[in-house]
Amino acid sequence: MTDELVIQLVRDAFYQVLLISGPLLLLSLVIGLVISIFQAATSISEQTLTYVPKLLAVFVVTILFLPFMLNSMKSYVINLFKIMENLK
Repeated sequence: MTDELVIQLVRDAFYQVLLISGPLLLLSLVIGLVISIFQAATSISEQTLTYVPKLLAVFVVTILFLPFMLNSMKSYVINLFKIMENLK
């Protein structure tokens, strides 16, 4: 196993993590920002107000993006196994 192959595998792994978790993290960030603006405008200082909408939105987006996430992970793992098979 060469250094270039290890670097490529780590790079691909980080890319997969960003690709799979990116939509969920971005949505959570946007919802948190909107709720923070709403709290600042209405002077509501309840800290737990952000949790329920974020949780519901992340749950819905996870259900919607689940086929994409599974296909992405499956293709990455299959590619990883093919690379490992070629190393023998």
